[in-house]
Amino acid sequence: QVKLEESGGGAVQSGDSMSLSCTLSGDTFSRYGMAWFRQRPGKDREAVASINRSGGSTQYMPPLMDRFTITRDNTRNMINLEMNALTPDDTGVYFCAAAQGLPGTSTWRASYQYWGQGTQVTVSS
Repeated sequence: QVKLEESGGGAVQSGDSMSLSCTLSGDTFSRYGMAWFRQRPGKDREAVASINRSGGSTQYMPPLMDRFTITRDNTRNMINLEMNALTPDDTGVYFCAAAQGLPGTSTWRASYQYWGQGTQVTVSS
């Protein structure tokens, strides 16, 4: 059974950086396109960034691409999200997602079959 586990959330100050990680277990990691989503207070879950199975292609929601970087390490079954210049508007629960057989990247929520439990990111001013 595929399981995703996020780590690295917490509380930071505005302007700080934070790194999130997500590990996939239960299947061959390189079969999965991966993504980060977030759910901010009072808003729907939204895509943050996606990365293809090899790690050679990424896709970002445009407002975030200058501050966030998604990477993956297929030897460690892990993706990471580096977040810089955080603002209180980045506060929310961040979710890791996996899509088996996804040929490229996708920011469409319905593309992903597996989800982590989420990790809280809180940015104070």
